[in-house]
Amino acid sequence: MTKRANVATEYQTGLTMAQKADPHELYELSVQSVEDEVEFLEATYLAIRRRKPRVLREDFCGTAHAACEWVRTGATREAIAVDIEASVLEWGKARHYAKLPAGAKKRIDFIHDNVLNVRSSGVDILVAFNFSYWTFKTRDALRDYFRAARESLGDDGLFFVDLFGGSEAFEETKEKTKHDDFTYIWDQAKYDPVTGDYVCHIHFRFPDGSKLKKAFTYHWRLWTVPEVRELLAEAGFSRSTVYWEGVDEDGEGNGEYEPVESGEADPAWIAYVVAEK
Repeated sequence: MTKRANVATEYQTGLTMAQKADPHELYELSVQSVEDEVEFLEATYLAIRRRKPRVLREDFCGTAHAACEWVRTGATREAIAVDIEASVLEWGKARHYAKLPAGAKKRIDFIHDNVLNVRSSGVDILVAFNFSYWTFKTRDALRDYFRAARESLGDDGLFFVDLFGGSEAFEETKEKTKHDDFTYIWDQAKYDPVTGDYVCHIHFRFPDGSKLKKAFTYHWRLWTVPEVRELLAEAGFSRSTVYWEGVDEDGEGNGEYEPVESGEADPAWIAYVVAEK
């Protein structure tokens, strides 16, 4: 999906484009496509459970863009948005929640708390996207989170996580992506092969030469698909399935994900793991 930025369009004397830019807006323009996410969640749940999902919980929700899109696109859908950063939640409320119809606003709850402390009930879909759960760096910590997520699901609930990998994921490198009014820079700044510790940054660069360095910084562990699936099983999930991205005629990712038993040794890939309660 093509994303067009509308950043820093008004001249302000003495301010650079970086100083005028909104990091959360830039983030959403660069890495999120909530319309595609919602479509994938609904289609996958329907294929596995043979009914349409109704209740979504978005953990590590940030600006709660996906949760707001969920209730906006379904008249009976409900959402729970959970994040530990109050300021980011408030930004999402002002940007996305405020634009929802009155009826949709009644069907979303915002929770400012650590995801480990939150218990819901009857959730059809619980998501931890944008690799956010990688903040848990030990097997015990990640298993605890997976158990907490499982407890919040309904009897036929599904838990979705995403992850990336491939040989390039282990490199200390930068990747640049040009947008209309800025350049997005993904910076894999540090990887420790002994501990798995992984430090990544997001920077932005603008046509006037100004930069927004370390707009976002992540201290993660680089988890692999087998590790994630093993911990999901240890947390009590009955089954997990890997959804692998297909390719177009040029061999590039096409944004379509299908269940697989094995994957290709691509240098860089993104996948989903879907766990059944």
